[in-house]
Amino acid sequence: MRKLIWIVLFWCAALHAEPAKPVYIGLDAEFGYKGSTSAEAIERGILIAIEEINQAGGVLNGRPLALLKRANHSVPARSVANIEELAANPDIAAVFCGRFSPTVLDSLVTIHQARIPMLDPWAAADGIIDNGYQPNYVFRLSLRDNWAMRTMIPYAGVKNAHSIGLLLLNTSWGRGNLKAAEAYVQQHPDYRIVATHWYNWSDESLLEKYLALYQAGAQAVVFVGNPGDAIKLLQAEAGLPLSQRLPIVSHWGVTGGDFAATAGRLLRDVDFSVVQTYSFIGKQDPAALRVLAAAKRLFGVADARHLEAPVGVAHAYDLTHILAKAINSAGVLDRVKIRSALEQIKDYAGLIKIYRQPFSADRHDALSPEDVFIAKYAVDGAIEPDGGAVKRPMERRR
Repeated sequence: MRKLIWIVLFWCAALHAEPAKPVYIGLDAEFGYKGSTSAEAIERGILIAIEEINQAGGVLNGRPLALLKRANHSVPARSVANIEELAANPDIAAVFCGRFSPTVLDSLVTIHQARIPMLDPWAAADGIIDNGYQPNYVFRLSLRDNWAMRTMIPYAGVKNAHSIGLLLLNTSWGRGNLKAAEAYVQQHPDYRIVATHWYNWSDESLLEKYLALYQAGAQAVVFVGNPGDAIKLLQAEAGLPLSQRLPIVSHWGVTGGDFAATAGRLLRDVDFSVVQTYSFIGKQDPAALRVLAAAKRLFGVADARHLEAPVGVAHAYDLTHILAKAINSAGVLDRVKIRSALEQIKDYAGLIKIYRQPFSADRHDALSPEDVFIAKYAVDGAIEPDGGAVKRPMERRR
């Protein structure tokens, strides 16, 4: 009888026990930025991974993961305020950032003062990781501008274009890409930059700047910008004679919005390529099929061809799983220990690839140049790997 009483008391206590307190992941991104889908894609990747992790038991012996998101509208000052707010919550293990590099660069001081890990699933500026802080609290699973230029410029060479015109957004992101492009051509003299032109978000047309590159002898345009900027460029070029329409090789900022839907048939009138790091299209491995099934169930995404900003989903998914492993490895919700644990994770079979060691003390970029390829927009707006350029184009011998 006494044993039965203890069993009843145990189950009564269990039934009335409070659920385990969540461990939160913060997300500060460009929610609300007109025409942008990147923040939503990152959110989807995190939520799909969180569901899998929680179904497997959560972290720290049964605590569920949950997401807290904040909108910065791509305004750096708002991003800093958001991160300060999120960092003040002791139940937040780490903060994810969004697409826009300037907001991340402006938040570096805050991140390191608060000693909270920042996980970067999109923003590509080299200085985000090469920030000079020791210890470094920023970890990226995404593209670097340096790798983008090492792929974009030789892809222009595939099109017999070795005289390059640069058309760059006048921000820290654009300036970082100029340095990357100059470093590349300095090491590869088969290519040369014939002219560089800058534009601002407020510019109503890019026709004059495009024509200046053409008249300077550019055989291809290497473009760094966002969806609205790219629409202006396509409108400018599509209105010119065919003989004046140069191939455009674009950075991936254009893939974080409704670019294809807005561009419409302009994409058929212009030779437009974009750099990428992952595509769900054609993938049949269990991880890709699992993520796509979750995207359909949770967000109503029909299939891989209808998944918006796919790199944001893929990168955020893998980063969330890596973070969960680091939290469990740390054994406690201590951001300093979680930061150190992120550098020790090994042998994670992720969506994008198998990560033997995603991060180390001297390497906070989980991807590599070999993960970068060139893609095209299909008629239905899907971003497809360019069949002849899925691998990084072979560089011409010096």
